[in-house]
Amino acid sequence: MSGSGNGAHPRTSPSSPSSPSSPSSPFCPPSREASATPSPRCAPPPTRRRILAAGAAAGAGAAALPGVPLPAHAAPPAAAPHAADREAAPRPPGAGPADPAPYASYWFPDTLPHGTPGPGIVWRSLKQWTPESDPDLAHNTATVPLAARFTPVPPHPAVRAGQARIASLVSFGPTSRNPAQGVPTADTYALTHWAYIDELVFWGGSAGEGIVLAPNAPVVDAAHRNGVRVLGNVFLPPVAYGGDLQWTRDLVQRDALGRFPIAEQLVRVAVAYGFDGWFVNAETDGGDSALATRMREFLRALRAAGAPHGLRITWYDAMNSTGRVGWQGALNPLNQEFFEDRAGRVADTVFVDFRWSAQSLADSGALAERLGRSRHELWAAVDTESRGWDSAVDWESIVPRGRDHVVSYGFYRPEWTRNHLADRSPGAFHRADDRFWTGESLDPARPAPQGEGQGEGGWRAPATVVADRSTVSALPFACSFNTGHGERWYERGEPVSDTPWSHLGLQDRLPGRRWVVDTAGPRPAVTLDFARAWRGGSSLLVAGRLTAPAAVGLHGTRMRLPRAGVLELVHCAEPGSAPALVEVGVAVREPAAAGEPVPYTWFPAGTAAPGAGWRTARVGLSPLAGRTAYGLAVRITARGEGAVSWRVGVLSVRDGTPRPRPAAPHTLTADAAAHQDGAAAVRLSWRPAPGPVRHHELHRLLPDGSRRFLGGTCGTALYLPAVVRAGRERAAVFEVRAVDELYAVSAPARTALAWAR
Repeated sequence: MSGSGNGAHPRTSPSSPSSPSSPSSPFCPPSREASATPSPRCAPPPTRRRILAAGAAAGAGAAALPGVPLPAHAAPPAAAPHAADREAAPRPPGAGPADPAPYASYWFPDTLPHGTPGPGIVWRSLKQWTPESDPDLAHNTATVPLAARFTPVPPHPAVRAGQARIASLVSFGPTSRNPAQGVPTADTYALTHWAYIDELVFWGGSAGEGIVLAPNAPVVDAAHRNGVRVLGNVFLPPVAYGGDLQWTRDLVQRDALGRFPIAEQLVRVAVAYGFDGWFVNAETDGGDSALATRMREFLRALRAAGAPHGLRITWYDAMNSTGRVGWQGALNPLNQEFFEDRAGRVADTVFVDFRWSAQSLADSGALAERLGRSRHELWAAVDTESRGWDSAVDWESIVPRGRDHVVSYGFYRPEWTRNHLADRSPGAFHRADDRFWTGESLDPARPAPQGEGQGEGGWRAPATVVADRSTVSALPFACSFNTGHGERWYERGEPVSDTPWSHLGLQDRLPGRRWVVDTAGPRPAVTLDFARAWRGGSSLLVAGRLTAPAAVGLHGTRMRLPRAGVLELVHCAEPGSAPALVEVGVAVREPAAAGEPVPYTWFPAGTAAPGAGWRTARVGLSPLAGRTAYGLAVRITARGEGAVSWRVGVLSVRDGTPRPRPAAPHTLTADAAAHQDGAAAVRLSWRPAPGPVRHHELHRLLPDGSRRFLGGTCGTALYLPAVVRAGRERAAVFEVRAVDELYAVSAPARTALAWAR
């Protein structure tokens, strides 16, 4: 992906060394200036990454298939000081090919490169892949189905529903050695603004590692919970960066029966792993019109094979009908056959290269409509990798004010919101990410005036342009404001692990609009905060000096309320806070028009007093029985002088009739373990009980009777890279529990791993 007339900067090489604090790009195309030549630093040696392995990582991996041994020489190092009080110790960089940790999968289509792969890299042929022979299949399989979405009435008249959509191309880690299920650090790109995204591409691939990349399960599970499709990436790199035209020929090869075996394999991977299709980026030059024809036929075969499974294809504007790579910055006669040909649809959407102009986008939209397609099936590329919200973007050419949107758009590398920070604490990251998606005002109902960052020539945040969407349409529903990472793990307000963690699959369905606040006085600060939580790693914090009631809009919903409907709010006032009256709001009709306030009905939920700790308010919703809830909110009113600092731990709505807790999983098994110096790398798996399960949580039962959180996963397997022996215990005891949508927890299934005497 290269080329732009929009003044953006060249990207960095995937081949240069990277570290957790400075992840490299998946590849290094030339500068976007048409006359630019490749930088000599963009050579193709493989990417390296230092992997921190910790037994207390939340879902740091998933399990192996039963019977897969772990090599003894790959066991973790000796324990760190005070190992009995910690579940993990760091591992050194550069673990070799025998590393037992599961990683996100990547392949070459068929032919492997010449030479030898670099440390930690495994070259694989996709043509030879089968689910049955994949030892990491359980690690990489997403289990959350794609949720249906709806669009609430927009919070501002400038926001459009049913027009432009947003794609997001994100590199969550390097191509090789990208952990399959979470990492033992809170310093990750924990994306939460799913409400504005239509499609996410799991970006990556490099000539030195692999060029077909499957997304890992936590990303897919979090996206699906919010109704967002996730695509894997097929990247055929430029020749200047190691691309080989043979890989393109391998991709589009036919067998003796005229079928496309790699197309069938791509569908098998997506179905087995549980994601939604492929982003195809053919940038290896040197082809001819016959190869272009074969590519189009391949795309058609891929789409036909994937259609019964609901899979999608996005085509990147690079190869054209001549077979050469010539980025058009448009949909035009040179590339339209990869979008729509005489026989009909070829790709579902096209990602238009950065070279676009106002005229080329207008012409592209018009051509799409002449072909019988929507202009919003075109993503205009917006590069945010280097400058984020300071990127120079001609927004009027994509999403103009005062008239219909021209096309949709796609962010390239919005994880800049994390990567550019000196302070990468979770709170600092979310402050930056909120500004990127919501805008400087941090209130989508009240965007900053033109000339203050939202106007012409400034950043046009998605929340000021594109309508948010929600998946909260049925009971039961609960949100603990867990972002999918944190500095520790909390249960019922108490920390049960002091180890940082990240696992997007454990993320809640968070409010889509962040944050609509209605008050006649000063606006309080509203944030997702990591200092305390009721459950998970974070909670909602409302803080400031209030001279009038302040209402904070939370979820847009479409929930039919039963006669025994109950809303519960777990909340507390921080030490030193002024006391406050608390109310919860339920809207049983929508606003009459975009920008109108949501008409909540308010119910008292008690008083928040400093020093009282967490308390649960239970509100009966029988007066609204049979109605549809269109929105949820909270409102606080200060009592007395001083600032309010008030925290929400859980908001839930359910049918108040008794319900059983989830059934326990069973057959928890330590499938394999590698011991060394009082520590072990362990692969665990279990069988789920029947019935709905949100996710599973794994704890360790310590000799003193206490329980310590080790990790969680939406699947049924977990990899623990460094379990440290606690004192002279004879065995490490593990417990796994099922967790439902209201965070009710099952009885445990247990197993033990014996230590050598």
